[in-house]
Amino acid sequence: MIQVSSQTIADKLREQSTRFTRAERQLVDIILKNYPVSGLGSITSLAETAGVSTPTVGRLVQKLGFSGFPDFQANLRAELDEKISGPIAKRERWVNNAPEGHILNRFTEAVIENISHSFGDIDPQIFDDACSLLSDSDQKLFVVGGRITRTLADYFFLHMQVIRKGVTHISSSSNAWAHYLLDINEGDVVVIFDIRRYENSTLRLAEMAKERGAKVILFTDQWGSPISANADYCFNSQIVVPSAWDSNVTVMLLAEIFIAEVQERHWDTTKSRMEELEKMFDRTKFFRKFS
Repeated sequence: MIQVSSQTIADKLREQSTRFTRAERQLVDIILKNYPVSGLGSITSLAETAGVSTPTVGRLVQKLGFSGFPDFQANLRAELDEKISGPIAKRERWVNNAPEGHILNRFTEAVIENISHSFGDIDPQIFDDACSLLSDSDQKLFVVGGRITRTLADYFFLHMQVIRKGVTHISSSSNAWAHYLLDINEGDVVVIFDIRRYENSTLRLAEMAKERGAKVILFTDQWGSPISANADYCFNSQIVVPSAWDSNVTVMLLAEIFIAEVQERHWDTTKSRMEELEKMFDRTKFFRKFS
């Protein structure tokens, strides 16, 4: 059984790009274009698609540490299996490989490791650039999630709505998305939360938003949602824990850091909006007072 590393083959291809020749970089572009499916055909078909020789394919996979093309493909298939597996399969894999120790410790250790791996791969400049987009209140901001990730989207939206103007929470019901797309213009920003199993309707929304000239910021997992191909900024988080369910702790933490940074960039405006909001809460007696 192939053990899937926390670092995907796609991660290795991007990380080691400076080691590759021009022909190898050409091949890498093709592999990443429809990853991981693009690497699952024959070595000949992959070479022809990339416009390189079959020995070039062989040299590339060996540079990545694989014994040959079959070994490379076996690892790709294992990644694909991880990517599309449902809750039952994930739990069975966890039970078969369960380490010793209490779940409190094992789960916490897995989350800490997820955070460490995920944040170690974030480029601070890319983070800052994405924050600049989110802070530009001259452009509208739209936030959307899927079946599970809509709770993350809702949390992100509630904070951004206080911080700045022009924020819209797109309904998780795909039959209502066309109405929101009407208001998306060139330069607007769409934040999407999408982790495995990736939703086709969310992908279609991203594609249509890009067609309208929007900038897409994607929060996804270590394998990368198909939306990655349409994203201007993509933030990958490790999500595997000893459970039938994936963990969104790292994704939530990253979202909260974005909220904190955008708030600071908008503090004068945000402070005024918060003060006005508190007055409204007082008038409606929304929160209980103890004094």
